[in-house]
Amino acid sequence: MHNKVNRRFCVAPMLDWTDRHCRYFYRLLSRQAVLYTEMVTTGAILQGNQQRHLQFNPEEQPVALQLGGSHPRDLARCAELAEQYGYDEVNLNIGCPSDRVQNGRFGACLMAEPELVAECVTAMRQAASIPVSIKSRIGIDERDSYQELTQFIAAARAGGCDTFIVHARKAWLSGLSPKQNRDIPPLRYEMVYQLKQDFPELDIIINGGITSLDESLALLKHVDGVMLGREVYHNPYLLSEVDSRLYGDDYPLKTRQEVILALLPYVRQQLQQGVRLNNIARHLLGLFHGVEGARAWRRHISENANKPGADEQVLLHALEFTV
Repeated sequence: MHNKVNRRFCVAPMLDWTDRHCRYFYRLLSRQAVLYTEMVTTGAILQGNQQRHLQFNPEEQPVALQLGGSHPRDLARCAELAEQYGYDEVNLNIGCPSDRVQNGRFGACLMAEPELVAECVTAMRQAASIPVSIKSRIGIDERDSYQELTQFIAAARAGGCDTFIVHARKAWLSGLSPKQNRDIPPLRYEMVYQLKQDFPELDIIINGGITSLDESLALLKHVDGVMLGREVYHNPYLLSEVDSRLYGDDYPLKTRQEVILALLPYVRQQLQQGVRLNNIARHLLGLFHGVEGARAWRRHISENANKPGADEQVLLHALEFTV
């Protein structure tokens, strides 16, 4: 049984960051936010360690698997596996501009091939009953007109996609690094607003440059959902107010200290399975962002979580700096 996905607030897929430990931690802060995995290529799943790439904790739900690929048959098989593993959604990456991704003929360069994208979506929809979504840019290189964006959206919708997460910047496929592509092309939120007006039946989620819940609420007047990435990673306690402010839930907020105490049983379990403390603790560094003791918290974890035999005591000692 899959949760119904309410994408009013989503945490972006972030390579090397939103792994299963990160997502478990985020779920202690928000019950409602939709979480996304790091992008996983179809090749990694079909030719690599499937269990390592797809396994997650049920507590993370609702959680979506983000795929990188452009071969309809491979994407269909991966969508089928995503459903078998219990994911609530499968998302196709059509936003990453890196050279490696382009060389594999997937990511943002697929915006130039809307008919292929439609084939991919159709194949995934036929293989699995969970929702299929697309994460894209508003355009690539000189192909950045609103007309070209609507042609892309219309083709993917015809293939069966009804949910689009749109990073409101175009991508430059040559000349800018992936990091520069997150900041340099200007944000054009109005293009995403217009998509919602022109395709009211679609679920349109806006992404790019959003740094607060106040800003999120303002954007939700124009679109169906917001997706935040780096801001959540560097200031994860922002998630603690998502359920009350964006979803109307009224259960009490956990303090930052309570979040860490709630995480400890998971930490102990993972350590027993051979996971190193730093693999979990690195995601916790921003928890005390902006409050007294934040620097000492970060320093203690950074200096001690990597040591041989490091266990939950490192986190408990770090908490002493924050009281």
